[in-house]
Amino acid sequence: MSLDIRTILDDWPHRPGEVNCRRIIGKDGEEKIQMRLDLGLLQMEAKGRPDGKRPHGFESLLDYHEHRLKRHFELHGPNEPFRLSEVDCRLLREEGMMYYHRYLATFVLEDYASVARDTARNLRLFDLINRYARTSDDRFVLEGYRPYVIMMNTRARANLEMGYERYREAIEVVEAGKTAIAQLYDAVAGDDDEVSECGEWVILDELASEIREKIPVDPTEKLMQKLNTAIDEERYEDAARLRDQLSTLRSTASDETTDLF
Repeated sequence: MSLDIRTILDDWPHRPGEVNCRRIIGKDGEEKIQMRLDLGLLQMEAKGRPDGKRPHGFESLLDYHEHRLKRHFELHGPNEPFRLSEVDCRLLREEGMMYYHRYLATFVLEDYASVARDTARNLRLFDLINRYARTSDDRFVLEGYRPYVIMMNTRARANLEMGYERYREAIEVVEAGKTAIAQLYDAVAGDDDEVSECGEWVILDELASEIREKIPVDPTEKLMQKLNTAIDEERYEDAARLRDQLSTLRSTASDETTDLF
């Protein structure tokens, strides 16, 4: 059996500047995610750890160290510190990069549930290292990426809400994401005014504006706007007609509400 993957690469050309991904079913019958790179491709498991391994019998190293942390406090209490070694932190960072590749691919594939899952997972990894790494270098090396991961997690969860046409809920998700990023800037710089220059915050701000445009205009509010315009322009016959329509609409809405009870 030839190990050369040239045939696969020739049948799937690389497109510079694009994240080129697809789903396949592997020989084991399980779904895989592939990402085409300039010199080859990545293949990842769709669930669990992207490389399919189970370190120490756990789904991931993060799960393993979270289990260690729990057991540590059960056995020793809070007075004896729990620490991650430099090797632990390096391996956790490498694992986090696997999940980064997968959520980047699944975002392009519009699998927002998977993106939300993997980004939330990487934020847990950041929290674990930030709190328990033995060295300050390890504690803070990933913190510069936190706004990006928050942004991707927020976009994924907002898209899930929009999939059900829950636009107001989507806006709440986005505003919470913006606030989280602003708090990071405030904690670091002491001035959240600088957050408006943060690319991740700007992306979320623009997303919030796009979502607001999708919210259906309330019929009553729309008629009120037309009525006010007609009055401002001294089109009194139109204003009278619009006032009658507004009265009818409000009466109908009132009757429908009464019928519910």
